[in-house]
Amino acid sequence: MQRPPTTQEFVLGELRRSIVSGELAPGQPIRQDSIAQGLGVSRVPLREALKTLEAEGQVVYQPHRGYSVAELSLSDLLEVYRMRELLEAEAAAVATERFTDTDLARITDAQQDVERAADDGDLVAMIAANRRFHFALLEPSGMPRLLRVVRTLWDATDAYRAVYYNSDANRTRVRHEHDGIVAAAKNRRADDLVRLLDEHRRHAVDALRGTITSEVD
Repeated sequence: MQRPPTTQEFVLGELRRSIVSGELAPGQPIRQDSIAQGLGVSRVPLREALKTLEAEGQVVYQPHRGYSVAELSLSDLLEVYRMRELLEAEAAAVATERFTDTDLARITDAQQDVERAADDGDLVAMIAANRRFHFALLEPSGMPRLLRVVRTLWDATDAYRAVYYNSDANRTRVRHEHDGIVAAAKNRRADDLVRLLDEHRRHAVDALRGTITSEVD
């Protein structure tokens, strides 16, 4: 049985959801009193959650002004995705040699959850399912230290993923690319899996370049 979240974990999850959904938009000040009251918590777990988000680069703190949601930054996105490229390639190559039928079932289940969320137009659910899909591919590598770093990189870019998934064309592309990734995993083709994951990330970055630039402008 999954243990219930602590108050801090609950608050952190709600803040992540608000950022991903756009309820808290890039550059928007975070009104701690209002959020704490809305969540029915004190400001102590809220402050701790904000410190976690600040370390991930999702919020920024300015003296005398407090916290605000981080602005989208193309340079930050490029750096994070370059780091993901290096780390995930290693994990995917090792994982491919270790996939069990249970692992492949988890990957397929997560893929189907992505598709259902896409059909429903539920971006928050799609982002969560997409994360399960990718980590189902990587976790069989048995490299927990590497994956802790990868998770931090994913946490830092959920807001970008929300922008990307806001397009019907991008959601369709994601589903098509996932089909190829699953086929490579099922056939234990490490080179193909690494290549397809690289292309998957590159397409997202290419699509976001103009969007992020436009929003900043």
